[in-house]
Amino acid sequence: MPAGRDTRRVARERRTITAMIAMYCRDHHQRRGLCEECAGLAAHADKRLDHCPYGTAKPTCVQCPIHCYAPPMRERAREVMRHAGPRMLLRHPVLAIAHLMDGERAVPPLPGRRVPPPLSDQKAPAGSER
Repeated sequence: MPAGRDTRRVARERRTITAMIAMYCRDHHQRRGLCEECAGLAAHADKRLDHCPYGTAKPTCVQCPIHCYAPPMRERAREVMRHAGPRMLLRHPVLAIAHLMDGERAVPPLPGRRVPPPLSDQKAPAGSER
């Protein structure tokens, strides 16, 4: 999904992760812009959003069953989110509330995969098996 074709929700997801990384960098690296390490994380996050298999139905990262970030980047993203998450309500309240609301959405089935039928709570009557 090229950046020009973002839905509003994916574009907001980009703004949210960018704001979180900027907040983390400013608080930990005392920089106004992004340092090289944080710019690398932002580029990785942007690339992952571009290639998300869920496309426009993307769940929030914490709910996603796919680990699309490389392990070292995933740990850095967690560190950024742990720091910036609680501060988002004060510094970026609209993005924070929208992200919390997005987190309440159900995770859609992965595109291209067959969805298994729902499990039945009822057992078949005795003698009906052959």
